[in-house]
Amino acid sequence: MGSDVRTAETAPSERVYLDAASGEPPHPAARAALLDALDSGWADPARLYGAARSSRMLLDRARAQVASVLGVRPDEVSFTASGTQAVHLAVLGALRARRRTGRHLVVSAVEHSSVLHAAESHEADGGEVTVVGVDRHGRVDPDEFAAALRPDTALACLQSANHEVGTVQPVAEAAAACRAAGVPLMVDAAQSVGRVDVPGGWSLLAASAHKWGGPPGVGVLVVRKGTRWRSPLPQDERERRRVPGFENVPGAVAAAAALTAVRAEMSAEAPRLSELIGRIRDRVPRTIEDVQVVGDPERRLPHLVTFSCLYVPGEALLTELDRLGFAVSSGSSCTADTLRPSHVLEAMGVITHGNVRVSLPRGARAADVDRFLQVLPDAVARLRRAAGASVE
Repeated sequence: MGSDVRTAETAPSERVYLDAASGEPPHPAARAALLDALDSGWADPARLYGAARSSRMLLDRARAQVASVLGVRPDEVSFTASGTQAVHLAVLGALRARRRTGRHLVVSAVEHSSVLHAAESHEADGGEVTVVGVDRHGRVDPDEFAAALRPDTALACLQSANHEVGTVQPVAEAAAACRAAGVPLMVDAAQSVGRVDVPGGWSLLAASAHKWGGPPGVGVLVVRKGTRWRSPLPQDERERRRVPGFENVPGAVAAAAALTAVRAEMSAEAPRLSELIGRIRDRVPRTIEDVQVVGDPERRLPHLVTFSCLYVPGEALLTELDRLGFAVSSGSSCTADTLRPSHVLEAMGVITHGNVRVSLPRGARAADVDRFLQVLPDAVARLRRAAGASVE
């Protein structure tokens, strides 16, 4: 177990981190690799002198490590400045390269905001977007997704698993439909990579290193051979002309080291975390009235669960849990500029307020989960009383 994560049987005053879906704590392998690479990988990998060649070797090795985990060729992998940048490059680059085919884009209603913002940009530029809905579990129907494809469809996008509720999407079925229609499929795999294996058949993939215990500010873009892609940005010589700017060699090295380590740990850690998440899914509705646990109960990520409590503002519940020592997040927290709840929960047709997302980091311990389950009912009851809610 990861001793670097403070989730042991500790006093309630100690902090317990339960928001790995936002960012996994740095893996020890990433920390060690980053420190080494800061000393040996600082030079420009595009130059020819000795220090530069060392940087190039480190970058190439990191690329090969990531490719090995993802089951792709090293020359199909590029490092970006973030997962969001990887998504934007994947979506807009594929659309630009296939303009002669058409300007139609297919996305699911529960994609990450980075995908939806890219779709909005495409639409503002004169393109057309079809949004495929989901069921009450947040899952796309493969037949509906296939039916949305048209002769002028330039690209389809489907996440590997949902970032808010953990539902695993039918990527293999969608990829088969796209292949039959001659449409490339872009998969946002940010929540899956390092947690579960992503089914094959896709053409483009985006991921983010801080989701698997790598450093923030490092993303991964994969463009499979034979996939038409053209950068939507001004040309640059870096990263096979896919990603502009000086390569973050130490960051890429640390990201690759973390991904290799978590992939090796996955077969043992994923079932253990899944059992703990199952405990939360079972206990919360039995100990708290008027609670809805959302997301697919079976086809789900192993480390993530989301539930919504009636009569409780989500932000107030997060603040109260933080006071009690638990760092969690909300899929439905409103922002000051939009005052809108989660688009994912809205698309699912479930409760969009009083929402809590618990996502376990590696090494999360049963004692902390049990303590969370002990304090949660009283926290909800206090907030309901404060709000004047009457729950029979």
